[in-house]
Amino acid sequence: MNPSRVITKFNSKVKSIYCSFFGHQYEVSKKITYHVKEYKCTHCTAQMTTNGKGGLTALTPKYKEINSVLERIHINRMSKKQVKQDKTFVTANNAALLNFTPHFS
Repeated sequence: MNPSRVITKFNSKVKSIYCSFFGHQYEVSKKITYHVKEYKCTHCTAQMTTNGKGGLTALTPKYKEINSVLERIHINRMSKKQVKQDKTFVTANNAALLNFTPHFS
C-alpha cells in the first residue's frame, strides 16, 4: 500500500473522530441568497445547507440542484430590481427638473 494513502486515511479518520467528539465547525462555503447558504466543515469536509425551515440539512445532489435553481432565480430578481431602481431614479430626476420653478427673492 502507498504510504501517503495510509497517512491520508489516518488523517481523515482522526478528523471524523474529532467531529464526532466536539461537533462540526461549519463555515459558509457559498451564499445562495440572503438566507440560504451552503456550509462546509473545516475538519471533515462535511457539507450542509439550510432547508425550508431554516435548519441544517446534508447537502445531497437534490439540494445542490435546488440551490443552483434558487441562486439563478435570486440573481435574476436582483438584476431586475437593480434595473428598475435605476429607471425610477432617472425618471424621478427628470420629473423634478421639468417641474422646477426658480424662486427669486
